[in-house]
This record gives sequence, C-alpha cells and structure tokens, in this order.
Amino acid sequence: MIKKFVIAIVYCATCIIYSQNGTVSPYSFGIGDLKAAGTVENQMMGGVAIYADSIHINLRNPAAYSKLSLTTYTAGLTRKESRLKTFDDQENASVSNLDYLAIGLPIGKGFGLGFGLMPYSSVGYNSVTQGVNADGAALTYSAAGDGGLNRLYTSLGYEIFKDFSIGATLNFNFGTLNNDRVQTVEGVQFGTLDRRESRVNGFDFNYAANYTPKISEKYRLYTSVGVNTQMNLVSENTRTIGSFSLSTGVDVEVINVNLQAQGLKNTEIKVPTTTTLGLGIGEDKKWFVGAEYSLQGLSSFENDFLNRNNVDYNDASTFGFGGFFVPDYSSFTSYFKRVTYRAGAKLTKSGLVINDKEINNFGITFGVGLPLGGSFSNLNIGFELGRRGTTDADLVEESYLKMNLGLSLNDRWFQKRKIN
Repeated sequence: MIKKFVIAIVYCATCIIYSQNGTVSPYSFGIGDLKAAGTVENQMMGGVAIYADSIHINLRNPAAYSKLSLTTYTAGLTRKESRLKTFDDQENASVSNLDYLAIGLPIGKGFGLGFGLMPYSSVGYNSVTQGVNADGAALTYSAAGDGGLNRLYTSLGYEIFKDFSIGATLNFNFGTLNNDRVQTVEGVQFGTLDRRESRVNGFDFNYAANYTPKISEKYRLYTSVGVNTQMNLVSENTRTIGSFSLSTGVDVEVINVNLQAQGLKNTEIKVPTTTTLGLGIGEDKKWFVGAEYSLQGLSSFENDFLNRNNVDYNDASTFGFGGFFVPDYSSFTSYFKRVTYRAGAKLTKSGLVINDKEINNFGITFGVGLPLGGSFSNLNIGFELGRRGTTDADLVEESYLKMNLGLSLNDRWFQKRKIN
C-alpha cells in the first residue's frame, strides 16, 4: 500500500508542477493569486486552523502534528466557477486544480512529522485596455500572464507539556512567472511587445503554538498564535522587447534586453511576515467553533521587475469564523450521525490597490466529512461562495463558486508485530 501511495504522490506531484494555470483571476499578477493553504477541512470552516485532532493533517498549523496518532495521507482537488463582470460586460470561466498532497505521521509520544507539496500561487490573467493616442488613433493595450509558484514543505510538531504544543514548518518555494505586454495602434502594421520571465525560488518559515486546556468537564478552550516569516525570494529575470506582425502574429524584430546593466538580472521579492491569532471553544469529538485574525504588513511588498503603474499595496488582513458539528461519532445505527458538518465565513482585505480601489474578498463556506467504511479515513466535500473586487474604476468584480474534494486516509506505520 505504501509503495502504491508513493507512486501516486510522484505522479500527482508532477501534475502540480507542470499543470496549466491554476486561476483565471484578473487580480493574479505579480507573484500570482495566493492559493488557500489549508486542507478542505480547514477551508470549510472559514479557513480557521486552530483545531487539531489525531486523524487529520493541518497544513497551516505545524503545532497540530503533535496530535497525530495515525499516519495520515491527504490530497485535495478544487473546481472553481467564476463570473467576471465589468460595468458593461461579463463572462464566465472555470478552472480545476490539484490543491495539495501531504503525509503526516507520529514519530513518538507527542511528536509528529509532516511533508508535502502544493501550489502556492497561480498567475492567469488577460486584460485589454483601449484608448486614443496623441494623433487620435485607436490604441489597444493588452497584458497577459501565466505560471505561478509551488511549495515543498516539511513540518515538525511537539507537545511540550499537556495541552501545549509548538511546531515549525520549512517551506521551499519555486516556479516561473511569465508576463506579456502588447500594444497596437489602429492603422499601423506592426505591434510592440514586451515579454518578461522570472524564475523564482526561496524559503520561508511558519511557526505556531497551541494551548488547548479543558475549562470544564465537557468543554475545551482553543488558543493559537502563528507567525509566517518574511518570504525571501530570488528572481532570475529575462526580458525581450520588439515588434510583431498584426496579420500573421509572427515576431518581426525582437531583442534581449541587457538586464545586467540595469541591475535587474537578479532581483529580490520579499513577501512580508504574516501573524495569526486564533481563539475557539468546543467539546471533544462533538463540536467546535472558533475565529482567527491574520495581519500582514503588505505595504512594504516590492517587485521591481514586474511592477505595474496603477498598483499599490496596503497592509492586508483576514478574519475567519467557523466550526463543525458531529451528532454522534460512535453511532452504529446511523451513518449520518457520524458525518462531520462544517460551515464558516471569511473576509479578506487583500491589501492590493488598483486605480485607488482596494480589492477585498468575502466568502461563505460549508461542507461535510463522510466516514469511509469502519476506518478513521474520510472523504471531505466542501463549497465556497464568494465575491472579490468591484466594477468601480474600470475594474472587474469576480463572483465565484468553489467546490472542494479532499481525501484523508489513515494507517499505522512503525507498529511492532505481536506474536502470540
């Protein structure tokens, strides 16, 4: 079984790295549209990642690995249907993604290890702007991008004393970002082009601490603090400029720009630190409700090579609220009493400012966790309805339905055989 799973991981990892664009969002320029970092279970609770148990991996909270009692392997898929609307037009788009592949295993009492692969960001936009130049001729400017960053990670979690755990994750981020800018003028045979490519890699760390004491015989308090350190990315850049034929689309004269002379051959991209605080309450194996608040100093973000004139950054924040309910996890008479019901909501102030308008996102989430057979494994199905952006200032409002499918499988590794 282990061999088959390893083969599946290698195959699916290849699909992640070489897959097509993971987004169709008009706001996915720069390093791209950031993917939801949590498993389906966390995403369906408004992204809240305070809760930890013995049979699920928590990708956002490394301290949670200390709770694992079974080896767990998990994978997630997403299908997103979007409606992109401007002031006078709209169109529909859809995209499917493999969200994550991960393994978590207990390696000692109160000590857990995890590792995996997931997309971190996706670039997938294509915008067209029309105007008039100084001579009164119609001018068309288009910008398109694709690519994104992937993430390899390894995590450790340890319970220092009863109900208090700490954890750390090392992330290695890598990928390629492509951006094309094209300009054409009415009545002119050739258009101009500007192609930019960045090959990016770099590390960051995620630290977390959980304190989950019993506050009565039935109820437990959940508290968490997490710090995702500044991501320091190194970007190796290339740029070509030139012209192309409007009738054939073939490049006519293209040259490679000497970025070394401009100090742009190798640049740094620094994604600021994110701090997260969480608080919740619940009854073990019955119900849980909690909230999280994250703050990121995104106003200091810079990307000198892929900057845009109409884009600024403010500090970003996210508030998430959600929970779950299990009617009776040990019921032998009713399957639906063993189902986990999840719901939540989240509000994200992205910090992205375009044409002096901040791009925010609001979504509601809900889903179920379906037990598989008589094991602890489960199939998790979730949905998110949301809206991002605005039609003001010639921008795009994105309404979406995201459908998630997650598989969480459990097994026992490193167990000594007993001979009677």
